[in-house]
Amino acid sequence: MADTVDAPVTRRPRRLLPLDLVRGFLIGMAELVPGVSGGTVALVTGVYEQLIDSASHVLSAVRRLVTGPDRARAVGVEIRRTDWWLILPVLVGMATAVLTMAGVMSGFVTDHPEHARGLFLGLVAASVAVPIRMLPAAHRPAWFDVAVLVAAAVAAFVLTSFAAGGVVAEPAPVVVFAAAAVAICALVVPGVSGSFFLLAVGLYTPTLDAVHERDLGYMAVFALGAITGLALFVRLLHHLLHQHRRTTLLAMAGLMVGSLRALWPWQSSGEDGHGPGALLVPTAPVAGPVLLALLGAVVVTVLVVVESRHHPSEPR
Repeated sequence: MADTVDAPVTRRPRRLLPLDLVRGFLIGMAELVPGVSGGTVALVTGVYEQLIDSASHVLSAVRRLVTGPDRARAVGVEIRRTDWWLILPVLVGMATAVLTMAGVMSGFVTDHPEHARGLFLGLVAASVAVPIRMLPAAHRPAWFDVAVLVAAAVAAFVLTSFAAGGVVAEPAPVVVFAAAAVAICALVVPGVSGSFFLLAVGLYTPTLDAVHERDLGYMAVFALGAITGLALFVRLLHHLLHQHRRTTLLAMAGLMVGSLRALWPWQSSGEDGHGPGALLVPTAPVAGPVLLALLGAVVVTVLVVVESRHHPSEPR
């Protein structure tokens, strides 16, 4: 894909800074919960594509700094094209959520699993409408769209069944680095939970404990792995969203549908109380999880309606 370094830059209104801090906080909280994707929250709050585009410009600046030519000018152009008034508040909000809510969210999921999963089930189920309403006009047969949607949903359903909830007591730094690189890729894909991946490889509890206890060594290795994974993945996702938009959005919707398997409120738990198990028929408590699921769906629906009025969908 050719670079267009002289493309016009759209500046984000600074009055949105407080709202973007809240968006970042919500994205960070979502990533603390197995089965919930931060990318889903970014989609619902209307900043997903802007974040991916801006991250792509940052990575392009780094690449041009290393490879050239005309390093100074090329880097300057990419930096100016980056929406810093969106990226920085979102990052600050995410960091605040992770540092302050890790223990709280872990306790909520552990102590009230049915209620927690009920709430997130409603949130994610209603969020499936977001990528669907962003679809551009179809240029392929309907069966192809259905196949992409179903394949992604089945893949997510099967993968979430693998998170047994075991714990690695003392993970090696190289394992932490590699897990973070993969988990951060899950962060930017709606319907794929980075926390769920950490749970599957036994690093969910150690990572939350490290954040809660301010284990700077563990956190530094994790952050380095996350930056590496982000650098390798964001450019690919940016390309897919712009060059294969309909297929990519359908796959995202399918992943979100399949991930609902992890959020069914009534299921047996993994070894540390976080992981999924066999799906069960509804048993007490029933009213609480159902009401929270409805509340989650209503909240997302309101957000989608408000976002659509401020930024109506346009064909791309």
